[in-house]
Amino acid sequence: MFKKFDPVEHVSGVTPLKSSIQKHMKNKLVDMYPNIQPYIAQILPKKETLKLIKCHEHIEVYAVGNEVLFFRQRDGPYFPSLKLLHKYPIILPQQRVDRGAIRFILSGANVMCPGLTSAGATLIPAEKSTAVAIMAEGKEHALAVGVMKMSTDDVKQINKGIGVETIHYLNDGLWHVKV
Repeated sequence: MFKKFDPVEHVSGVTPLKSSIQKHMKNKLVDMYPNIQPYIAQILPKKETLKLIKCHEHIEVYAVGNEVLFFRQRDGPYFPSLKLLHKYPIILPQQRVDRGAIRFILSGANVMCPGLTSAGATLIPAEKSTAVAIMAEGKEHALAVGVMKMSTDDVKQINKGIGVETIHYLNDGLWHVKV
């Protein structure tokens, strides 16, 4: 989604959001990610203004201060940015890939099923279309945010094809956005 994203070319406008929309967004985030509940006041403080950054391809990026927090495409689900995920790693369930997959994921590739079922990987139960943090074997922080393309049961049984679609990864266009 952000592989060839350039903030100078792709951002079409920045607008502050009303407090009523911020409140609605907070409630929606708590519904989507129940683990975020204790930290939502720190992530989206009442005194700070939440900014909506509209981008091409109907991408909406939400930021507070100079930090990108969430993004979504059209009216789809909100996804946390990697910088937010590094501060609050419990927001998303974590799927761990083996060492061999790291360089491919860092170049924007999707996570293949064998990368999730090999010896160094850890597969945590998740349903299809669930947002997940993609962790790497031996690393502390997430290296990407993705969406499960099949349930973990299917990943184990089929063990072929795309297991997780990568949406946002380290050093992509969103990682370098300056608000």
